[in-house]
Amino acid sequence: MRDQLYLSDVVTLKLCEETCNGCGICIKVCPHEVFELSGRKAHIIRRDYCMECGACSLNCPVNAISVNSGVGCAAGIINGILRNSEPTCGCNENSNCC
Repeated sequence: MRDQLYLSDVVTLKLCEETCNGCGICIKVCPHEVFELSGRKAHIIRRDYCMECGACSLNCPVNAISVNSGVGCAAGIINGILRNSEPTCGCNENSNCC
């Protein structure tokens, strides 16, 4: 399932590498291998593979990861196109990046 791509560059996933403690839980819980551990920190290596399930964010013990789980940006863009309105998911309003 790792090869399943969604819309390019619309994922709300954010990782604050300065806050990351390198525990690796995000790697264990991510179903699409979005993260890797390098230099004792997690890094996002396949951002567009993220399906915004929220497992990484919910399990991060130091709250270094944020993602709008659920329908996410992809649905916001698609709904905007279908409704002929401004595509929005509200992710700019909820920025948790460090």
